[in-house]
Amino acid sequence: MTELTAPYGQTSIPFTLTRKPRKTLGIRVTAAGAVAVSAPLGLPEAEVIRLVVKRGAWIERQRREVAKLPPPLPPRRFISGEGWRYLGRQYRLRVVVGDVEGVRLSRGELWLTVREPARAERVLTRWLRARAEAVFAERMQHCLEHAAAFGLVHSGEFRLRAMRTRWGSLSRSGQMTLNLHLIHAPSECIDFVILHELCHLREFNHSRAYYALLGRVLPDWKRRRERLNRLVELPTVH
Repeated sequence: MTELTAPYGQTSIPFTLTRKPRKTLGIRVTAAGAVAVSAPLGLPEAEVIRLVVKRGAWIERQRREVAKLPPPLPPRRFISGEGWRYLGRQYRLRVVVGDVEGVRLSRGELWLTVREPARAERVLTRWLRARAEAVFAERMQHCLEHAAAFGLVHSGEFRLRAMRTRWGSLSRSGQMTLNLHLIHAPSECIDFVILHELCHLREFNHSRAYYALLGRVLPDWKRRRERLNRLVELPTVH
């Protein structure tokens, strides 16, 4: 790993450079606001710096967005009494020891049965991922039916990933990624994220045209975004 600096306007962009067997340059802004660059093995440093400068405006936007985020939450504890949110509703975790492991919701409590307390994290995380797969697939179909009226067509396939700074993403090839932690949010907020990404099928940016499209597809998107960010904070992702 090499530390370099790219001149940008009246300032500069410090970044770390890692060489990898890849064909293109990758730039990532971390949750701490640092810039990490992955470059092909044979790409000259001068060309790396040129490409970082070329992406300077995007990097600065990402830095500003990261700066708005609240500080990372402490790691969630998997013990009785801890608060957990599921689909927008707050539950109190109850961990009990039993032969048949599983999770059930009852009267504001999330009952977690494990063979031994050390398995609490594994069992609950597995359940949350399974629920995310099922719930997101259901919401995806609902959103695809709505988006079709605006000429937005997608396969409906997605992958889950625990992300620290994004609720979702869409690649140029149409690969959608949804944040696993969205399972803590209400359905209308999950729909907002999915529709937000579907709009990138036509506008692969956050331009004025993109937001005009999003406004037609989901007129109350700002309210949903505010509710999402108010109810669910992204935890530290290890």
